[in-house]
Amino acid sequence: MYRGLGPTILGNLPTWAIYLAVYDGIKTHFGEPPLGAASHDRLYPAAQAKGYQPLAREHPWSLHIFSAMAAGTASTFCTNPLWVIKTRFMTQSVAEVRYRHTVDAAMTIYRTEGIKAFYRGLLPSLLGILHVAVQFPLYEQLKTWSQARSDQPLRSDQILLCSAIAKMTASIATYPHEVVRTRLQTQRRPLSGLASSDGMKKNFAGRGIIYTTKKIIALEGWSGLYRGLSINLLRTVPNSAVTMLTYELLMRRLNTPRT
Repeated sequence: MYRGLGPTILGNLPTWAIYLAVYDGIKTHFGEPPLGAASHDRLYPAAQAKGYQPLAREHPWSLHIFSAMAAGTASTFCTNPLWVIKTRFMTQSVAEVRYRHTVDAAMTIYRTEGIKAFYRGLLPSLLGILHVAVQFPLYEQLKTWSQARSDQPLRSDQILLCSAIAKMTASIATYPHEVVRTRLQTQRRPLSGLASSDGMKKNFAGRGIIYTTKKIIALEGWSGLYRGLSINLLRTVPNSAVTMLTYELLMRRLNTPRT
């Protein structure tokens, strides 16, 4: 029940660190100064949804989408090897080679399959950038709507609700890429309905995203692209909500001027 916990813990920190740094960095750099404020002014702490940012700037919808996609691309490229290792841990069977720990898994995969194995499933992962292109602009908009009724900073429960709704919506809309990515990262495991012979495994190995998607639909129906959705929501929605709440409160605290 806890297979893959090590690489998951190792992967979460750099994933969020890279993502949030790039996301806020792009918004801060390209955002327009608000009316009546000079571009160089540092405003603390703005009592609105975007108040956690060091530089108060106006951010159009298009900038939220661009920032989210750029941040998603950067974090995906940097952390994909850890997610491959995590997936291998979670799906390995008794008959397969057993990895003792994360470092052993990395060395074994590199020795037996080469460096390319760490980037299996990268393409559907990059397609998953559409996930953050939905999640973060929606999250920002939900915060703006929530903030419209008050001049006070958002409460913790409001941040949690905005983050949870945005994450759930994005997950449901883009979930198929998760299934395809997992199948590619565990290529040695045949799809449902395929014979388990070595010949069929070799036939499946090395196939790409289009072949895998077509095979899932042909053998398992369209519902095959949504297998595990409920478990995924139970895992990712609370995770995302707590992460964003922690980030918002930390940034709000760090950007409060000292007297």
